[in-house]
Amino acid sequence: MESLAADSVRFVADSDPRAEGFPRLELQTPRPVIAFDIGGTAIKIAIVDARGYVVHTRSVPTPVGDEAALLGVLAHAVDDACRNFPQAYPAAIGVHITGLVDDDRGVVILAEHLGLRDVAMRDRLEAITGLPVAFGNDARGAGVAEFEMGAARAHRNAVVVSIGTGIGAAVFVDARLYTADGFGAELGHMRTTRVGSTAGVECACGGWGCLETLASAKGVVGAYTRATGTVPTDGAKWVFAAAAAGDQVAVAAVDSCIDALALAFAQITALLSPEIIVVAGGLSGAGEQLLGPLRERLDSMLTFQRRPVIAKARFGSQAGVIASALIAGRLSTAPKGRD
Repeated sequence: MESLAADSVRFVADSDPRAEGFPRLELQTPRPVIAFDIGGTAIKIAIVDARGYVVHTRSVPTPVGDEAALLGVLAHAVDDACRNFPQAYPAAIGVHITGLVDDDRGVVILAEHLGLRDVAMRDRLEAITGLPVAFGNDARGAGVAEFEMGAARAHRNAVVVSIGTGIGAAVFVDARLYTADGFGAELGHMRTTRVGSTAGVECACGGWGCLETLASAKGVVGAYTRATGTVPTDGAKWVFAAAAAGDQVAVAAVDSCIDALALAFAQITALLSPEIIVVAGGLSGAGEQLLGPLRERLDSMLTFQRRPVIAKARFGSQAGVIASALIAGRLSTAPKGRD
């Protein structure tokens, strides 16, 4: 297992000092960091030098159901970065991971897709590497990237909604990220059905009619599949393309997605009155086909409330590693509890 992990994360130094497509990151402390974005299928890795330039990126498969193997992949990535990128020898590590996460304690409370429960990931990675580790939930990470350097940068009150396989969110109130010990802003599990109803689709959480059963990429694909018996060849992207081409089943699946999101955004607006709601994640790739009708339907549901700007995220799939680098740049020079 260890040798496989080591081989899977081997880095080779690039001749170009800056990875293509990344902006210069605004690190609070000018020192090199290594950033990880751990998803259900892949781990994205970025090495960032002291100037804030991303000098190398890589993606490797995520070990599922084995926390030791996962930690081994991260540790080997750090070792290889130290060997092969001396100009960016990491002084700190940033990690964002999918699932229910207590950012402050550095604990994965539950990550169903990864088979992890009650894992003190931050402390264990610090013990292995001897480096300080900043740790958080991936949806909040995308929010950090967009709030500090992206589409929400000019605002103090903002919500960043990441729509992919599931739906997560980052909420900023008076420029502060709200976490509620890891339980806050679980937007994907807002109900879209009446109390006690088992209408709609059963969610992985055990509830019925959760927002992500309708409005996530997986939800859109599921709606089309249930109606036709055919699984779209290219996921939600295919369903949106088919809807644009006039496929009425696809149109219905997309409409259900947008209706559910508009309702959720109206509830967010009534409660928090954000200046902007940024749509991130894979489904944001639908662009104005999603955002245009979403703005119209949200506007029709609001009365006296302040209308939030509805905008597409700036960073797309890069947001997780950008955010991981940013939070790593805030850390002190030693792991928590170490001299």
